Amino acid sequence: MRYGIKTSPQYTEWADMLDVWQAADQMPVFHSAWNFDHFYPINVPDTTGPCMECWVTLSALAQATERIRIGAMVTGTVYRHPAVLANMISTLDIVSKGRLEVGLGAGWSEEECQAYGIGLGPLKQRFDRFDEVCEIIVSMLSNEVTNFSGDYFTLTDARNNPGPVQQPYPPICIGGNGEKRTLPNVARYAQHWNYAGFDLDGFVAKREVLRGICRDIGRNPDHILTSIHQVADPEKLGELEEACHKFKEAGLGLMIFYLPPPHRAASLEPLAAIAERVG
Repeated sequence: MRYGIKTSPQYTEWADMLDVWQAADQMPVFHSAWNFDHFYPINVPDTTGPCMECWVTLSALAQATERIRIGAMVTGTVYRHPAVLANMISTLDIVSKGRLEVGLGAGWSEEECQAYGIGLGPLKQRFDRFDEVCEIIVSMLSNEVTNFSGDYFTLTDARNNPGPVQQPYPPICIGGNGEKRTLPNVARYAQHWNYAGFDLDGFVAKREVLRGICRDIGRNPDHILTSIHQVADPEKLGELEEACHKFKEAGLGLMIFYLPPPHRAASLEPLAAIAERVG
């Protein structure tokens, strides 16, 4: 099982988050480092607090690190036109020397979208749009020219030059648990699936659904990396280590330690120790 870290860019200082990522970059036990894509803080009582933009911070962190793989878990595709996002992906893959992981999601924050005048739409509309987004991004990362005509996007001889370093394109991670829309998109487009939950039983059940969908379309489900978050509460490291053992036994591919702010590089040492013990 691999291990990663995640630092949400909310209620934190840039210097502190930078310290954490640079420290993780020097610890080979950590495979990847992630942030998230929101403009307002989430999962907190006060959403008026500070929250730095995802892709700007990710680009800066790419320049500040050398080894660790980097990504957003996940990019809210409702916030950016997919052709623009494809160009961002290619450019950051070049800047990071081929270390980018591409997290994609349909988006869900009604508060942010209402405040910014972004049309989130009802669930069906979100996922109809997300279907088009996935197809467009894969095409623009793979082909010299993309033409597309859908209900939400139209591209005419659209180019993405230069393309990404990684071939055929950086690994795509789709997060979510929906059996009707999300998991079929994972099977069609993704190389990595992030279970949107923390529990072992739920992860195992949804993974079986994903495997069934993969078999139905003739894809080997073993080619899709699986991941989950676990909150790295410094007061509950024993419970965290126990969870790592259980998820490893269940065949999880990537355990992501979600670091609560304030972010401190020293918090990585006990997490690295857990990862080395569990293996």
